[in-house]
Amino acid sequence: MDATAEHLRQHLERPLHRGHVPADAFTGAAGGAACGDLIRISLALDADSSGGQVLDAGFDASGCGATIAAGSATVSLLRGASLLAAARIGTREIAQELGGLSVAKRHAAELAADALHRALGQAARGRAQLASSPSRALVAMSGGVDSAVAALLVAQQGHEAIAVTLELWSDPENDGESSCCSAQAVRGARELAHDLGMAHLSIDLRAEFRAGVVDGWLEDHRAGLTPNPCVRCNGNVRLDAMLDLGERLGAHTLATGHYARVQDGRLLRMATDVGKDQSYVLSALSPASLARLRFPLGELRKHEVRELARRAGLAVARKPDSQDLCFLAGTRHSDFLARHGDLGARPGQIVDLHGAVLGEHRGAHSYTVGQRHGLGIGAGEPLYVLGTDTEANTVKVGPRSALLAQSLAVRELTLHRHGECVDGVRVRSHGRRFACRLPRGLYAGRHARASIELSQPAERTAPGQLACLYAGELVVGYGTIAS
Repeated sequence: MDATAEHLRQHLERPLHRGHVPADAFTGAAGGAACGDLIRISLALDADSSGGQVLDAGFDASGCGATIAAGSATVSLLRGASLLAAARIGTREIAQELGGLSVAKRHAAELAADALHRALGQAARGRAQLASSPSRALVAMSGGVDSAVAALLVAQQGHEAIAVTLELWSDPENDGESSCCSAQAVRGARELAHDLGMAHLSIDLRAEFRAGVVDGWLEDHRAGLTPNPCVRCNGNVRLDAMLDLGERLGAHTLATGHYARVQDGRLLRMATDVGKDQSYVLSALSPASLARLRFPLGELRKHEVRELARRAGLAVARKPDSQDLCFLAGTRHSDFLARHGDLGARPGQIVDLHGAVLGEHRGAHSYTVGQRHGLGIGAGEPLYVLGTDTEANTVKVGPRSALLAQSLAVRELTLHRHGECVDGVRVRSHGRRFACRLPRGLYAGRHARASIELSQPAERTAPGQLACLYAGELVVGYGTIAS
């Protein structure tokens, strides 16, 4: 009998702690109906030990023999391991513990690794309290080239880099491979982190993401608004959760693959690569959060990032950037609204400035101010959406000249500096910056409403979007565009 078969036989005939659930355990599961294999890994963490030791572990599994053996092998690897050592256990290590696995049986090790890391993520958030280390840094890793190079640069600076990936959304109708926050993305990021020699933790934030981002996005659509969920996610859900995890792991700083910079320790600054700049989607971050954030790509251009990845031999060097909102990956906007928000087709009238009916639409919630294409009506000149009324279920259209405005109304305005320093506003993530000024007397702080005066007329932007305010390259405030 060869070594592989012998290791498999030992773990299959005498599985270690099968059916055992330690007291105060954290449990992760993987598999299910799609493959017929199901595995659960349970572990208990000693929060009082300096290394966050795994005190006890057990598993249960159903399905093929390889899945049972993989569960036993995982428990064997966990014995005596610290939390961060356990976070370096992945598919490869589990397969090696079994003497190596064939391609056909490797799926069992993948499921065991998925279950293990779901348990580890719960344990890290729920009980870990590692001693603070100035050389330790948490790195947000999505599985793309930007976050991978950010992690690489952090490690090259001499830091003990710990990678973390968030699972934010799960939908069988989505394309999990193109999403940055699906279960598939978590697995890919974990393998990439382990290839770089880093501990990796994944956090299941699906409930928080649904409540804090998606539900609000759906409600805004019902109200005829066009929100930007990325701003809300970065400002209230995603980065806050990772900063909290960093504190528990003794890492004071969090590095991400965003194209942005921090100035004076508390203000956001545009990236060197203006075409990739992400200061807009990060603008709602508090100064306290920015003080702990690091953006290693802020001084780099995209082609330089890909070249660094290529030189390091990273498999993601040529991986395309994700384009869709993470929860829309591979799904049409209208299909998502119908499936998750009960916002299906609701035909109504398209009217002009004088109220004359020009055609029929499929639901006022599906249109946004400034939209030109997809109206399905002919006219002597191009027509644009000027406004929507979800209660009356009407869409108003008109010529581009009727879309132009000299001022922009915002609500819930936050200023980090006095309003007199504001000289530019951006109303789309990668849109143009418009020269502007605020009324006199707007001090740093929060303001219920304000009017932004533009230096020249510009196309009006959909209510619900974010207005990001700049003083030169610095982000000095933000607000929500009002009707």
